[in-house]
Amino acid sequence: MVNMTKTLRSAGLLLEQLIQKAEKLPPARTGIVHPCDRPSLTGALAARDRGLITPTLIGPRDKIFSAAQSADLSLSDIEVIDAPHSHAAAEEAVELVRKGKLQSLMKGALHTDELMSAILQKGSGLQTERRMSHVFVIDAPAYHKLLLVTDAAININPNLDIKRDIIRNVIDLAHAIGIACPKIALLSAVETIEEKIPSTIEAAALCKMAERGQITGAILDGPLAFDNAISLNAAKTKNIKSVVAGDADILLAPDLEAGNILAKELVFLSAANTAGLVLGARAPIILTSRSDDIASRVASSALAQLFIHRNRHLL
Repeated sequence: MVNMTKTLRSAGLLLEQLIQKAEKLPPARTGIVHPCDRPSLTGALAARDRGLITPTLIGPRDKIFSAAQSADLSLSDIEVIDAPHSHAAAEEAVELVRKGKLQSLMKGALHTDELMSAILQKGSGLQTERRMSHVFVIDAPAYHKLLLVTDAAININPNLDIKRDIIRNVIDLAHAIGIACPKIALLSAVETIEEKIPSTIEAAALCKMAERGQITGAILDGPLAFDNAISLNAAKTKNIKSVVAGDADILLAPDLEAGNILAKELVFLSAANTAGLVLGARAPIILTSRSDDIASRVASSALAQLFIHRNRHLL
């Protein structure tokens, strides 16, 4: 058996480096939507303490202060905007973004569909001309750099046009965190184009779109099976000649199920640390999960801050 210990780095090291980079920037004005439990408040305050966000808490005032008291947290210097329930909190948070008072949003103790419903509301939401999508930024100790996985949370079965937007969103984030020309592996079950596997045909079309300048700022290749995307040895064994194979920065999943399974597999079997954002809206959205720890919430806040300030020359 090959000893892999020499190739492993400390867990979370690369995400911590991103946090330290983000600390040099002005904190993002961030709305914490319905933060009525301990994880929501502790995560927001931890991000505040690292200088990543200036939080505004939006939700039922009594429930927020009760949760803070039970967690032994002080809210004395934090703005709290009273809203009667989670739906109202989501609507108020979206309106504050539209007015320019908030730069990003963080999901608190409410269902994802409640928050996304307000964000997607026609006429009063945060939609743009681009499709929204989620990006996981994964720090897997066995891989030689950060790995971005998309989309594993928003688009269930994206067609070609939606995949184009998903790619544009993740390219923007890659640039924001310092990857000047990300290498994108378009995943499928095989590395050849097969009529019976639609994701292989879409991968080929996306590559042609990149060649024709319809997608810019990255190098695309696909279809690639997962092993070829992240293992140079696997790619060489299959005689795949590609600058992306074995060195991918970004993995585009063929659908939500594949992306979700892949991201969670890396977390639970590879001891990976993660952060994540929803992009394509007027503001980045930190879409936390109930299982996310404080470190993940802080790292996700750093991603949002870097994304907001991506055109600054401080990085």
